[in-house]
Amino acid sequence: MPEGPSILLMKEDLQKFVGKKVITAVGNAKIDRDLLIGKTLKEIRLYGKQTYLIFDEINVRIHLLMFGSYEIDQQTKPDNNLRLGLSFQNGKAFFYTCSVKLLPNDFLKTIDWEADVMSNIWNPEKTKNKLRSNPEMMVCDALMNQDIFSGVGNIIKNEVLFRIAVQPESLVGNLPPKKLNDLITEARNYSFEFLKWKREFVLKKHWKAHQKKNCPKCGRPLIKKITGKSKRRSFFCETDQKLY
Repeated sequence: MPEGPSILLMKEDLQKFVGKKVITAVGNAKIDRDLLIGKTLKEIRLYGKQTYLIFDEINVRIHLLMFGSYEIDQQTKPDNNLRLGLSFQNGKAFFYTCSVKLLPNDFLKTIDWEADVMSNIWNPEKTKNKLRSNPEMMVCDALMNQDIFSGVGNIIKNEVLFRIAVQPESLVGNLPPKKLNDLITEARNYSFEFLKWKREFVLKKHWKAHQKKNCPKCGRPLIKKITGKSKRRSFFCETDQKLY
């Protein structure tokens, strides 16, 4: 699943269409595509893994889910994977194998934009309050909870927990204050490092735990396990990461 940093890169690629009118709309998403024709793209906003293409009165929410992707200007993937293709005056945008929904712009008022870990208005204190209100939640689920850490995905989860030396099945309420602060701080820090490495095409070279076999600290085999209610793969070291 593309994580917040990858979606930010997608926004940058789409930015050239802001201020341009939609000429045609195609694809097999179950939306009224005709509503978009002739509309001008006013703005692109991100909420974690979700992208909002904002027009007058309505917006298109794009969520790439587990296997979604996009292309700019040239379609190289088959039509049966094409959920939405938009032609603008200066190019085309194609979205594949993803969720596409049309929503009224009033919906944007219901979003807690301060939960997006890569946003300029991200609110760590609000994040801390949300964590404290869920003491029985596993930290692996907390990091993957998009209402708490919008934009964090499985890679960031595994790398952050290795970085702060906490096992994924630890309970939020059992974390010492310093570890709770570290969890919040490093979720944001790692997201921006992820973005930097992604731009440089070296992201995987920097993985310490995700999809790794041995701990880079002690050399022992990492545990690979499905954890939490989210049932996602965790990679962790029982020696160098503590269970709280």
